[in-house]
Amino acid sequence: MRNVHEEEALGKAYDARLMRRLMEYMRPYKWRVILALSLVAIVTPLELSPPIIFGWTIDHYFSPALKGSLPESAAWRGVIFVSIGYLLVLIFDFLAQYVQIRIMQRVGQQTMYDMRTGIFAHLQRLPMSYFDRNPVGRLVTRVTTDVDALNDLFAAGVVTMINDFFLLAVMAAVLFKIDWRLALDTLSVLPCILIVTYVFRHYVRDANRHIRTAIARINSFLQEYISGMSIVQIFNREVKARAEFAKRNKENMVAWRSAILSYALFYPAVEILSVAAIALIYWAGGNRVLAGTLSLGVLTMFTMFATRFFRPIQDLSEKFNILQSAMAASERIFKLLDEPATVCSPTDAIGLANPRGEIEFRNVWFSYRPIPNPGEDDWVLRDVSFRIEPGQTLAIVGHTGAGKTTLISLLLRFYDVQRGQILLDGIDIRKINLQDLRRLFGIVLQDPFLFTGTIESNVRLGTPRHRPFHRRAIHLRNRSRGFYRVPPRRRRRLHQRARLHALGRPAPAHQLRSRPRAQSALPYTRRSHLQRRYQDRAANSRRPRPSPQRPHRARHRPPPKHNSACRPHPRLPQRPPPRARRAPGAPRPARHLLPPLPAPIQRARAASPQRR
Repeated sequence: MRNVHEEEALGKAYDARLMRRLMEYMRPYKWRVILALSLVAIVTPLELSPPIIFGWTIDHYFSPALKGSLPESAAWRGVIFVSIGYLLVLIFDFLAQYVQIRIMQRVGQQTMYDMRTGIFAHLQRLPMSYFDRNPVGRLVTRVTTDVDALNDLFAAGVVTMINDFFLLAVMAAVLFKIDWRLALDTLSVLPCILIVTYVFRHYVRDANRHIRTAIARINSFLQEYISGMSIVQIFNREVKARAEFAKRNKENMVAWRSAILSYALFYPAVEILSVAAIALIYWAGGNRVLAGTLSLGVLTMFTMFATRFFRPIQDLSEKFNILQSAMAASERIFKLLDEPATVCSPTDAIGLANPRGEIEFRNVWFSYRPIPNPGEDDWVLRDVSFRIEPGQTLAIVGHTGAGKTTLISLLLRFYDVQRGQILLDGIDIRKINLQDLRRLFGIVLQDPFLFTGTIESNVRLGTPRHRPFHRRAIHLRNRSRGFYRVPPRRRRRLHQRARLHALGRPAPAHQLRSRPRAQSALPYTRRSHLQRRYQDRAANSRRPRPSPQRPHRARHRPPPKHNSACRPHPRLPQRPPPRARRAPGAPRPARHLLPPLPAPIQRARAASPQRR
């Protein structure tokens, strides 16, 4: 239940521990962040300059010109110079905000890149038991949606909140310095705005929580049903799947509709309160202007400050929700990053230079439940012991769920055993480097998996050099009857899991990669018969073959045959050709249910003495 409702966790609005961990991702870009923060000291005065410029222009040019104390030409000249200065202020404000936003957006994108890279790298180190407990859709949400929530915090949250706080503080100080009575009139509606903001934050927080939950459920549903689309179509579950998806999609729509409704009510409410504050300023200030105790420029200045004063409050309420969503997302991300990688290489790992291929399971007990003391019904393997000599071939046969795949998973250390040991050449596999251990094996999976790319990239699978064995594998892969529709060129693109190509009996291309020490997860010191079979095919394919001689093409082609000569008559019954009867007493022919043995094995059997 904890994993089901994990997306609904809200967390704290501000967590100092999580914020310190988030700031570690911004440490490589600290000088850029410092430059963006230093621009706050430039942006704030430029944001406060327009009201002051307008008020000063009205008191020094328009009012004296209207009263006749200043010539009209001088007033127009002063207005022109002030307009040029106001235009320069707007240009510098635009440039400062552009540089600030560009820096923080760049830092946010680079921080997202580093975080996604770290999350994906950590996911590759986690054991298979973690993926058994967590659906893929939830993990995809961690890498995409949760990281996007942190991008809003890094790119537009931190610096913008600091800029808004600084702007509000400086603006309030300027208002009280100019006229404290009008400043009180301007701030009189502030308690009402705080109450509206508190209610808005509460509803938007619930809406964001429902949105995150709905998105996570949609991702999990899509991953599960798209991966199992063949099962859905086989059992005719399309209508049921559409109904289930419509239900989850409706939950997402309702959550977004609640968030939109909250914003649609919040912004008009703040706008009405700000207009009420401006009306109060006009009423109180207008009476003072008529009485001659206040200038018209100061009244205009306060009106413009009032319209600018409530805008940062709206931004702060929205940024507060971004901060809370980022705290909840960071908590889930750090919970994933703090997940221990229980299956890892030891610090004093042992290397195997020339492995002989001896495998031994010694009193192995294993359960898929990651608990210290599993119950009696939880054990999948109970005291399993066997030994495989070097060069020996072993086939493990059993019904579904008997533990065949579990043996291979334990041998490759996808899981660690709870009791007992697994030895390779007499060494516990937990003491061997994990990558070196898995490099010794080659697995032929029952369900082939091809990555999106080319045949060559699937054969190499990250190998830096192109080896001769890769070309041989590509050649055999293209000649194989089990891979009918693979294009002949090794650089031809393959789609996801090679759905557009027919996969047959032989293994996929990347399962024939360089130096496979084993087939079916069994190491060999000598080449296995499967490898020898592919090498025999490659040797036979290199032999020169006589090219067929094309007949001489005549100048005029013979007329085509009539359809009746090529196809059977539709009205006449068509009988199958008579079967050759077996002579009395003759032995029945052997039915070749299995493919013929390779030529080297047939020669070896013919040379070996017959056992009686």
